[in-house]
Amino acid sequence: MATVAAPIDATSTAAWKALEAHQEKLEAEGIDLKAWFAADADRVNKLSFDAGDLHFDLSKNLVTDETVKLLCDLAREVKLEERRDAMFSGEHINTTEDRAVLHTALRRPASEKGQLIVDGQDVVADVHEVLDRMYAFAERVRSGEWKGVTGKKIEHLVSIGIGGSDLGPVMAYEALRPYADAGIDCRYISNIDPNDQAEKLKGLDPETTLVIIVSKTFTTLETLTNAREVKTWMLEQLKAQGAIDGSDEQNAEAVAKHFVAVSTALEKVEAFGIDPANAFGFWNWVGGRYSVDSAVGLSLIVVLGPERFQQFLEGFHAIDEYFCNTPLENNAVALMGLLNVWYVNFFGSKSHAVLPYCQYLHRFPAYLQQLTMESNGKHVRWDGSAVTSDTGEIFWGEPGTNGQHAFYQLLHQGTVVVPADFIAFANTANPATDSGQDVHELFLGNFLAQTKALAFGKTADEVRAEGTPEQIVPARCFEGNRPTTSIFGDTLTPFALGELIALYEHITFVEGTVWGIDSYDQWGVELGKQLAKQITPAFHDDAAKAEQDASTQALIEFYRAHRK
Repeated sequence: MATVAAPIDATSTAAWKALEAHQEKLEAEGIDLKAWFAADADRVNKLSFDAGDLHFDLSKNLVTDETVKLLCDLAREVKLEERRDAMFSGEHINTTEDRAVLHTALRRPASEKGQLIVDGQDVVADVHEVLDRMYAFAERVRSGEWKGVTGKKIEHLVSIGIGGSDLGPVMAYEALRPYADAGIDCRYISNIDPNDQAEKLKGLDPETTLVIIVSKTFTTLETLTNAREVKTWMLEQLKAQGAIDGSDEQNAEAVAKHFVAVSTALEKVEAFGIDPANAFGFWNWVGGRYSVDSAVGLSLIVVLGPERFQQFLEGFHAIDEYFCNTPLENNAVALMGLLNVWYVNFFGSKSHAVLPYCQYLHRFPAYLQQLTMESNGKHVRWDGSAVTSDTGEIFWGEPGTNGQHAFYQLLHQGTVVVPADFIAFANTANPATDSGQDVHELFLGNFLAQTKALAFGKTADEVRAEGTPEQIVPARCFEGNRPTTSIFGDTLTPFALGELIALYEHITFVEGTVWGIDSYDQWGVELGKQLAKQITPAFHDDAAKAEQDASTQALIEFYRAHRK
């Protein structure tokens, strides 16, 4: 195992101090995007980039040529490129768990077998062995060869997981619905709230339903609770329909035909009743929020097919290669991460909006919340020392144009500046016209108009020129200078979605490297889990209740008084 160097204190570097002075100078002179565009005819060209089949326009960010230079200087002073290479080569950069960070290996082509040996394992060969098994399984389900206990073809999937075992697959399923061509729909259960399961199981025929339980250790409280309840539902419904008689033998056969697992805990899988041959594993170097392109994506392979899942992986790999091989000054991925640092640490921004102008990406901001906030919401660095600057951002967003009628007022005229990424595609899966108007062009007109308005605003003189009464002129002025990045693609395909996910994975990595934190552990989620196990008995046990704090005791009393 390679020794990971201690983090460099970014705030003590020459580049950080130069950025502080530079930001103060910009503020003193007045940040004016309109003037900057007018003064530099080449600004758009210098700040536009292409990666894979995505186009990036960074020109509406609050940066000058000097800003970009200093941000790249900072990246080099904190040894971003060296840490990137260490991650890709399998060094144990996840220090608190002493693990490699190799989600990028999940999308390396089979031709690279033998080129990445980590802890004695041929990582790429291991990945493709599991992929091949998943592809073969998916083809059996899609073709109808795999049948339920009564011999019927599978028409519905229920995927049970939580966190990264749910957010990634459900986001990708929603994003790629136009490519789901097997006549199989998928429903995702994650919340331990019984309402989630009840609604997701409504209308399902157990004879044509296949359940995927996604839990690496097969011990995750929420997932296993939901899995046991769905198992009970399955057996009771099959018995009620006369499909099985309820005997142990027929129950076992039904579970074997209607349940598979994504897990490496084969003994626990088998104890549940699932044939270990129908369990698909992944590795401890895959964090949950980085796992959608692993066996966690099994539901996607079934509904989309192996060929399209392979295209999904190729999209990831295209951005991986771009990130690794493009100089920082021309690297849109690295620059987007550095821009986030610029806003968090030099402008005091606390949140970041991701605004997809594509309804199929309606779950993408929620997916990014886990990816970014679980990764970079840290108060210590990877060597255990305290951080020396603010870390992390609150990621949020909704699809356009819905968001325009909800929170864009704050983006345009609020007192806080929220950097925003706008994502759109030139082509749509569902063309439409209204009175001769191409509706997608109307939609994209909004995409372009919002970034223009945020950047350039509207002056009092411009408002007056429209004949606006003087008393309401101030209310109709827009300061502008609100930073945005535009990401434009051709079509939302499996390849493009893979590119987008990899983009934000590496943006997260860039930020974490500058801040000196381990972006790949998540100890912050553990305390609540531990306390939940201690508190749950207190609902009925006075001794357990007495061990709780006064507030928790009072809330338990409210529950006891009102539970019917």
